[in-house]
Amino acid sequence: MFTLNSKGSLFSIDQPVVMGIINATPDSFYRGSRAATIEAALIKAGTMVQEGAFILDIGGQSTRPDSEIVDVQEELNRVIPVIEVVKKTFPSTLISVDTYYPEVAAAAVTTGADMVNDISGGRYFKEMLPTVAQLKVPYICMHSSGTLETMHQKLPYENITDALLKYFIERIDACQQAGILDIIIDPGFGFGKIPEDNFALIKNLNALQILQKPLLLGVSRKSTIYRTLGITPEESLNGTTVLHTMGLMNKTHILRVHDVKEAMQAITLFGKVYG
Repeated sequence: MFTLNSKGSLFSIDQPVVMGIINATPDSFYRGSRAATIEAALIKAGTMVQEGAFILDIGGQSTRPDSEIVDVQEELNRVIPVIEVVKKTFPSTLISVDTYYPEVAAAAVTTGADMVNDISGGRYFKEMLPTVAQLKVPYICMHSSGTLETMHQKLPYENITDALLKYFIERIDACQQAGILDIIIDPGFGFGKIPEDNFALIKNLNALQILQKPLLLGVSRKSTIYRTLGITPEESLNGTTVLHTMGLMNKTHILRVHDVKEAMQAITLFGKVYG
């Protein structure tokens, strides 16, 4: 069991939980995740909460390959109104802000977000880690390579598990040196990784338990699934559920998903088998 502290409030993860994805963007790779208006985001949030989401992850910028980089002000314009209304409507549901901008992280937490989800692991902007420490919220640290401009360049790893462990040991230390108390790790399925490394990542997830941090897995409808199967993102729910099940078998604590109901079903059945 892991206990996380967000602005003085404690919450526990004593069994796998679901984080629902709400993209306040017009261009995310999966159309079903897009919520380009406040009203659309609120409807999506309501459905996800009803289906069992423990966390809602709200982002204002697509990080798919070839997506346009959105500046700070535009990202603020997209996410802050959504976070405000979702938190007001569902005050007991945890909200994560998906951003690599320190300014967006600060504004989002002030508005009502409970944690920060950063694909850069604090590498793109040096102010991010000190900012999160001052906000006193949990931090989701994802594995990625390269820079903001090159993060999607596919680089094969000699040993993906060793690379992840080396990266997280360094990044966890950087987070702790900055004053961040609660860290969640995300191995970054799909980010700059060839399919073979993505599958090896899933196979060896259990090795990350040595880090003694909650583990988040974000595989939902990603290209490694649909390109391997020769289908589309819209047809990738079954493949996603297969990898979710493998992730649960390898000690994943948080599933970041587009489809909350199906992920909750996977967790329920996994629990019946493995207790």
